[in-house]
Amino acid sequence: MRKLFFVFFWSLSLIGQAQILQPVSWKFSSKMLEKGEVEITLTASVDEGWHIYSQHVKAGGPVPTSFHFTPSKVYTALGKVQEKSKLMEGFEKTFNMDIRWFEKQAVFTQKFRLTQPTATIKGTLEYMVCDDQRCLPPEEVAFSIPVKTTGIEEKGIVKEPLTDTANVTKAQVSDTVRRTSAMPTEAKDVLAMPQPAEESLWVTFVAGLLGGLAAIFMPCIFPLLPMTVSFFTKQAESRSSGIRNALLYGLSIIIIYVLLGLLITILFGADALNNLSTNGLFNFAFFLLLLVFAASFLGAFELILPSSWANKMDQKADKGGLLGIFFMATTLSLVSFSCTGPIIGTLLVQAASQGALLGPAVGMFGFALALSLPFTLFSLFPSWMKTLPKSGGWLNSVKVTLGILELALALKFLSNVDLAYHWQWFDREVFLVLWIILFACLGFYLLGKLRFAHDSPLVSLSVPRFFLAVLSLSFSLYMVPGLWGAPLKAIAAFLPPQQTQDFDLYSASLAGNTGSTPVANEKHKYSELFHAPLGLNAFFDYDEGLAYARKVGKPILIDFTGHACVNCRKMEATVWPDPAVLKTIKEDYVLIQLYVDDKTELDPSEQTVINGKEIKTIGKKWSTLQALRFQANSQPYYVLLDPQSEKTLVPPQGANYDTSAFLAFLKAGLSKP
Repeated sequence: MRKLFFVFFWSLSLIGQAQILQPVSWKFSSKMLEKGEVEITLTASVDEGWHIYSQHVKAGGPVPTSFHFTPSKVYTALGKVQEKSKLMEGFEKTFNMDIRWFEKQAVFTQKFRLTQPTATIKGTLEYMVCDDQRCLPPEEVAFSIPVKTTGIEEKGIVKEPLTDTANVTKAQVSDTVRRTSAMPTEAKDVLAMPQPAEESLWVTFVAGLLGGLAAIFMPCIFPLLPMTVSFFTKQAESRSSGIRNALLYGLSIIIIYVLLGLLITILFGADALNNLSTNGLFNFAFFLLLLVFAASFLGAFELILPSSWANKMDQKADKGGLLGIFFMATTLSLVSFSCTGPIIGTLLVQAASQGALLGPAVGMFGFALALSLPFTLFSLFPSWMKTLPKSGGWLNSVKVTLGILELALALKFLSNVDLAYHWQWFDREVFLVLWIILFACLGFYLLGKLRFAHDSPLVSLSVPRFFLAVLSLSFSLYMVPGLWGAPLKAIAAFLPPQQTQDFDLYSASLAGNTGSTPVANEKHKYSELFHAPLGLNAFFDYDEGLAYARKVGKPILIDFTGHACVNCRKMEATVWPDPAVLKTIKEDYVLIQLYVDDKTELDPSEQTVINGKEIKTIGKKWSTLQALRFQANSQPYYVLLDPQSEKTLVPPQGANYDTSAFLAFLKAGLSKP
């Protein structure tokens, strides 16, 4: 899930036309410290009644004040930005958390070490300003601060030009976003939004646990269990020391993998992780990466780290003591990489694409926790080892099974790219054919009808293997009707949209349930790019849909959706086809679907800049509209609007798989005068 971007409406008190409010102004200064060091001061003057936020705001709250300094060879930041003004603190109901903010003035300082007598420290800062009733969209301010120090020779140093750009102009906004952002919204429509980042962390943690459990049964790890247990039981001086060493060994495994997750976050950065789930290049790179992992598990090659790494760790482990135990755990991580590498890589890819800042670390914690438990528990209770099955060919079968599952997962990333860029190579039926074949192959493999390079002959079929084969083959057959348009509700969230299917008997069959014939999309703006589900006649441009709604006198249903949004697909496949829901959408509302992750470039005349950020694609335009107007950034997000006033009829809502509840939501909008 993604970094939350809570932004309140532009203004509740605008009358006639939108005003430009600028309650904050910034000033920048510098002073010399000791030899070679300087300190810059960034001061915000805040109008009476307004406030800006601290740097330290929990996820799900308002946008914190943040600073980015342009890297340079002539200066290095020392420590972090310090807050020098008096902080106010209190509980805000809107965000349901304690918030820290500054009133009247906010002073921030940052120290630098210079490598030449003069320099210009450049960068940007971002902040959000609010009063008791409203918040303005986040502002990005560029700064360029001349600094100088003493005691540094000039020789060999190339000076940076000195500039002063303290003045910042107000960014332009497109007509649609400006007008709709300024529309009044009733206070009762302001909802406390859920924390999708927290939900995705739980999903990532569970995925990590499952990955760790699967890793235990890899050929590179499972045989190490008895050797490790034997070491701790024989080398321990007493029962208590054996328990201590086993616990430290398990803890060391957890520390090693969590550090790996944190390293991924540091290398990519928070902003990059937030953009991965909809970035086409990253999704395609993930697809290729998962193909490599799958090929490794299927036996094409092994991913092996340099043996010298493991040898060095093993030598340090021989020294004993607490560090020796830690290096034993490090050795395990290195020698088992050929088996765990693809699992770890897949987990990190999935965690990073969820957009949560701590996703990789949380995923690695779940993985390491599951992986460390058997080593720790069997070291504490050696007699349990007798209950484990013996090593054998079944271990390679686990690898192959995971390899086929990784292939299936890789296709999901490829589908995301295909949808976002409108390649139209990977429609629903193509995706289904590949999944049907993959899971059929898995079923036949488990039955012993297919063999890979490192497989041993299957003499007899175990009961668990038989049940897994039946499950895989049954799932493959379950998907077959989808080739003719069956909704496949159990997996609809993971499939390309129903409307990408060329031969769809299902949508046509809905005509008998709704009393009318499904209507193909009329020639609306962007209709060559997007296709509404279930034969609905949808608009894909806000202004065009608004004009039509005013003409026919019907309320508007805005569907903020996305190509990579699994919950959107699930709603369209499990809730919208209900006869009463479909009839209500079709006959009583004007449907406007706005894709927030589409990568198609806007016409040059529509491209603009909002708060220093370029709005160049269709997806960026609608995601900005959703954030500014409705203070939300998750999809799906359903908004019922009165076309005349453009005010919300009832509080908007996200995914709701209770058909009766979603129908009640639609009916509530119709009951408003």
